[in-house]
Amino acid sequence: MSPQNLPERIATVRERVARAAAGAGRSAQSVTLLAVGKAQPLELLIAAAGCGLQHFGESYLQEALAKIAALRDLELTWHFVGRVQANKTRPIAEAFAWVHALDRLRIAERLAAQRPFHAPPLNVCLQVNLADERAKGGVPPAELPALAAAVASLPRLSLRGLMCIPPEESEPARQRAWFARLRELLERLNAAGTRLDTLSMGMSGDFEAAIAEGATIVRLGTALFGPRPVQ
Repeated sequence: MSPQNLPERIATVRERVARAAAGAGRSAQSVTLLAVGKAQPLELLIAAAGCGLQHFGESYLQEALAKIAALRDLELTWHFVGRVQANKTRPIAEAFAWVHALDRLRIAERLAAQRPFHAPPLNVCLQVNLADERAKGGVPPAELPALAAAVASLPRLSLRGLMCIPPEESEPARQRAWFARLRELLERLNAAGTRLDTLSMGMSGDFEAAIAEGATIVRLGTALFGPRPVQ
């Protein structure tokens, strides 16, 4: 996609976010647009930043590190949205402000140990595998409370909330049902004393349903940038 077409696409997405938020009795400002730019060219990310987007998500580490270095002067907020491998925790801990797909205590411990002391705590979300899908990462709901308690106790990390990638659904009511489950899990944790404020849920095909159920971060790639280029 050409950078010249990006302002119109971003404006359209913002209008959809605002309508979905208003329908849920919320403000559009309560929803963070996370622009997922994996495999997209650098010029598109620069154009997106020029349109006012500040939060960018990546899941290919080497590509992400190159983009972060190239765009350092723009002072963007970078989110790692892919599954974290043990041999890649150090550069993730050093370069990113957020990690969205944390589902193992061992990885959390490595991130905590490798987060630079001069940096603010690394914001993390726990990924929940709502439908027990083997092809997806995420902690089973039954194991979530124990993992949340353990991660919340680690230094240099700030446990902010939950994240999910639910089964693909075409019906808004079915989409909402999955997101409602994640919201209920967060509410249950908070009722037990955990202080979480983030629901990272909703992508290009279902973000309006996610907003209706309380999403505070929606992770959008195709809706903003069009299909990813063929690698």
